[in-house]
Amino acid sequence: MNLAARTVDPGSDAAIAASITPRPIEEIGAALGIPASALYRYGPYKAKIALDFARNAEAHPKGKLILVTAINPTPAGEGKTTTTIGLGDALKAAGKRVAIALREPSLGPVFGSKGGATGGGHAQIVPMQEINLHFTGDLHAITAANNLLAAAIDNHIYWGNALDIDVRRISWRRVVDLNDRALRHVTVGLGGVANGFPREDGFDITVASEVMAIFCLARSLANLEERLGRMVVAQTRGRKPVTASQLNITGSLVALLRDAFQPNLVQTLEGTPALVHGGPFANIAHGCNSVIATRTALGLADFVVTEAGFGADLGAEKFLDIKCRQAGLHPSAVVIVATVRALKMHGGVAQKDLGPENVGAVSNGSANLVRHIENMKAFGVPVVVAINRFTGDTPAEIAAVEAACVAVGADVHLCTHWADGSKGAAALAADVIRLAELPSAYRPLYADELPLVQKIETIARRIYRAGSVAFEPVALARLADFEAQGFGDLPVCMAKTQYSFTADPTQRGTPQGFVLPVREVRLSAGAGFVVALCGDVMTMPGLPSRPAAEHIFVDEDGFIGGLS
Repeated sequence: MNLAARTVDPGSDAAIAASITPRPIEEIGAALGIPASALYRYGPYKAKIALDFARNAEAHPKGKLILVTAINPTPAGEGKTTTTIGLGDALKAAGKRVAIALREPSLGPVFGSKGGATGGGHAQIVPMQEINLHFTGDLHAITAANNLLAAAIDNHIYWGNALDIDVRRISWRRVVDLNDRALRHVTVGLGGVANGFPREDGFDITVASEVMAIFCLARSLANLEERLGRMVVAQTRGRKPVTASQLNITGSLVALLRDAFQPNLVQTLEGTPALVHGGPFANIAHGCNSVIATRTALGLADFVVTEAGFGADLGAEKFLDIKCRQAGLHPSAVVIVATVRALKMHGGVAQKDLGPENVGAVSNGSANLVRHIENMKAFGVPVVVAINRFTGDTPAEIAAVEAACVAVGADVHLCTHWADGSKGAAALAADVIRLAELPSAYRPLYADELPLVQKIETIARRIYRAGSVAFEPVALARLADFEAQGFGDLPVCMAKTQYSFTADPTQRGTPQGFVLPVREVRLSAGAGFVVALCGDVMTMPGLPSRPAAEHIFVDEDGFIGGLS
């Protein structure tokens, strides 16, 4: 690549972020009442919050929790993280003490097709390059802990297998924080007796690991170790579960995760504090940042703005049915993000044809938004819609979205935070403040005591609008086993495509009456949920034909370009 091709676009997210000089991280901490002595600096603009301070803060939550979610994503873009940041900035501009709580980016999408996860335009968190890459090393620590456990399983078998582990029934997989389809199915232990027993194995992406889920749901180091010990990693030849605690490895796992478990503090371009911690995917995991970061923020701020991954059918449902249930959280309002461009695609317009005005397609596609509004209201939480404006949106198209929202009794606001920062989300912030004062009758979608099959069917019918669920026989048998082992009261984490209410990523809009296929179920006993894999969803993504990695570079001054 020649030097001309490496020129940084002055309008890019990276260039906009580089044009702002962040405030020292001690000043950002002070805005939330965090003393400098409770911050462990990773350079001038990012730090970890000391765990003892965080635990004291999270024990006394006082803030209002605002969840930002979205319609089903499309290649046209929705801007959920950008809206989360813009709303946080706008609440701060309105005089509120605010903290934003986000997930950490995974290197998989950064180098794949989605790109970074630090917002965009004038609604970003910084330092965006560092956050999008290695940040404070949390994901590397989770990767190491996961793989230490994998090594311990094989080592135990090598040295006599006192637990009588059935090598055909080892369920624990290795992980790497990159998209690498070639690692989905591998064979380990080749090369003779000195290298162990040959067996089939495979890799997931780090953010799909149960260690990541536990990291994000644990409330303390003691709770972290207890949850890690409960993880079921294999079965014996007598079909009894083998847990991580039986391998005597949990102390070492916690040692690897100890420093990572402290929440990270950074800031937006406008100086709003942001706690960025943990990063499970929402299509194959529960899609929310860490409980300790969210609860710490609630103990320090009047308003905490957080997000859940992908569309409301995945991330928001899991936030409300898994995270809130386990962490005792009660959200005050839900913001659903939509764009005219994405709604056109849900209305049947191809990506290459999104330019011309098409009010009819916007009206048809708005049914996707309406379904998400109805779903979120079913949880008893006030809902407001944010239209994340693109420059090509026409007044008639915007009016079509607004009309669809008004028809189902949802407030809607046109937002320009990408271009205008906090000013572009001022009206949305004012409405969120109003809604947060209303009584929130939050309730989960299903009761703990409902059988696992019925929990899956409840989500499929009430959230996705499926007509029925088709379980593979082996999945039904495993669900029965889980209940017999005492795990029937756990919530369900649905793993399916993010692009559709169905398991078919090509079915946009509002399909209904379809059959949802559940091919496999997995027990995440430490995380405290059962995973149902639907259709062809993969726990190790692959790279696209032209991955983002091909466009990232470092110039002579060390500036990293191509990140977005």
